[in-house]
Amino acid sequence: MAESLICNNTQSRVSSVLNRAVKQFGKKFMFDSDEETCWNSDQGESQWVVLEFPQPVKVSELRLQFQGGFSGKSCKLQGSAKEEDLKHIVDFYPEDNNCLQISFQTVQYYSSPSVITTFCHFCIRLDKCMYMVTIFSQIELLHSQLTLLVQ
Repeated sequence: MAESLICNNTQSRVSSVLNRAVKQFGKKFMFDSDEETCWNSDQGESQWVVLEFPQPVKVSELRLQFQGGFSGKSCKLQGSAKEEDLKHIVDFYPEDNNCLQISFQTVQYYSSPSVITTFCHFCIRLDKCMYMVTIFSQIELLHSQLTLLVQ
């Protein structure tokens, strides 16, 4: 069973907030588990979310939920240790719907050593955003103690 790595000590930053309306569309709404609230970016073809963990974490799964029509078409997960340059982990291509999506699991990509690397700093980049705006209802980085080795 996968457990969320995001905790009260996880710091987050986003590329923008629609009309700077943080109380209505701020980043905190990505983590409140309420499908009625969301982070809404301002306009721009490329958006990002950065998560900074208090200690290194191993990510085995990324779950995203967009509001339909406002997803990134081409996305990537990057990670790094503190004070280092971001390293590419995985590209993913979310569907344009409002369902909770699992964008990668270690089981599918286990042969790629970068996916199972432990980092403190993660960046989710969203490119080619529909309508130049991204709306996240939910985002989770998870780790499963039970990882299957695929050969």
